[in-house]
Amino acid sequence: MIIQIYQVDAFTDQLFGGNPAAVCPLDHWLSDDLLQQIAAENNLSETAFVKKGDHNFQIRWFTPLAEVELCGHATLAAAHVLFNHLHFKGNRLVFESIYSGILEVTRTKDWLTLNFPIDPVAPALPPEHLFESLGKRPLEIWKGKTDYLLYYLSQEDIEEIAPDFGKLKKIEARGIIITAPGYDCDFVSRFFAPRVGVNEDPVTGSAHTSLVPFWARRMDKTKFEARQLSARGGYLACQLAEDRVLISGQAVTYLTGTIHLPLINFES
Repeated sequence: MIIQIYQVDAFTDQLFGGNPAAVCPLDHWLSDDLLQQIAAENNLSETAFVKKGDHNFQIRWFTPLAEVELCGHATLAAAHVLFNHLHFKGNRLVFESIYSGILEVTRTKDWLTLNFPIDPVAPALPPEHLFESLGKRPLEIWKGKTDYLLYYLSQEDIEEIAPDFGKLKKIEARGIIITAPGYDCDFVSRFFAPRVGVNEDPVTGSAHTSLVPFWARRMDKTKFEARQLSARGGYLACQLAEDRVLISGQAVTYLTGTIHLPLINFES
């Protein structure tokens, strides 16, 4: 059995920037165990599996250790593959996801825009191990559906944090978002998720479903330029649209190939 695989750098217009994701189009769903094994073998922060449905596309996302409820950069990568490699006609894609509902992606020239539900955050107490794992106390602590969001005073604070990932992994959350005002953009962030197998994610679209409503309240505006300050780095243009967040970025293909599997039974 052969499965096509694409590796795409998302939220960048240059190779070796942004966040790499694997995209595997499927004719049939495979078992959860096999999907997880493929994602672990790919050893990227996310692998997106996409299957054509009756009207739309179904999508699921796996880190090397776990399935996640939402992933922005792998959705952007999947749309890039469908538009540019699988020749999907039109400029609007609709993905159906198990945990996050209907997700739209639109294309305007070489820019793709994700339409995701917001994940509002509320004030939270610091979880155990937080301060010692980061080495720098935030000014504020907030919590969304799956992630903590920590607010700091300056971009320099964000750049200087060097997490102890062993301690950070003990915190019961998908990830930890740290954020501050940016020097040449509205806000900057970093995202740590060792509990699901990703110490630091290069660019995290889903984190911006919390970051955008957070900064909209703080800055009293709805459109933002954002940068994620990982080693690879990434740029996101974001907009709050009522209970949705529009997250725009570019993507480039790094490789195409095939996965060779033994004959197996399909999940559905």
